[in-house]
Amino acid sequence: MPRDTVWRGEVVRTGIFKSAVHGRVALRGHNLDGDAQADLRVHGGADKAVYGYPSEHYGFWCEWLGKGELPWGAFGENLTTEGLLETDVCIGDRFRVGSAVLEVSQPRIPCSNLALRHARADLPKHFLASGRSGFYFRIIDPGELAAGDAIERAAADPRELSVALVQSLARAKGDPELIRRAADHPALAEVWREDLRKRL
Repeated sequence: MPRDTVWRGEVVRTGIFKSAVHGRVALRGHNLDGDAQADLRVHGGADKAVYGYPSEHYGFWCEWLGKGELPWGAFGENLTTEGLLETDVCIGDRFRVGSAVLEVSQPRIPCSNLALRHARADLPKHFLASGRSGFYFRIIDPGELAAGDAIERAAADPRELSVALVQSLARAKGDPELIRRAADHPALAEVWREDLRKRL
């Protein structure tokens, strides 16, 4: 849940501090039970209901941050995944986790809360540049899930527009054809599509 913390001399309310949960958790509406966002203007909502982050990236960030290990949830994710990478996960892909079905809606663009979480002001810039963004899901079918549940691809989107390709558009000017493909993708979050249409 959101809490107040001090960052650069100011009190900031943030929900980025996540910790492991034991037992089954209901997932409905735009959240998991017991989870909330502090600033709903930029966090949460239907297209950012659940944030998944690949456990495979933890080694990279441990080395970059100079830490021996990091706890799961260290990047504010709701689900720390295994076997799902940005290059293989596509916008519109659907996954069954426990009894819930989730749909990939967009990559993550890091904000200052990530810097606050690790006390590194330069982290959001490096996080974006690394391409290790993770991915947001919208909830298609509510249900319950628990740590250790399998994440099964229920449907692969035929447009095959990977999270990595879409995230690359936040780092560079981008190929107009790729921008057009992304802007026309009905499963991509509307905030991304609107921005990409302006770029076209």
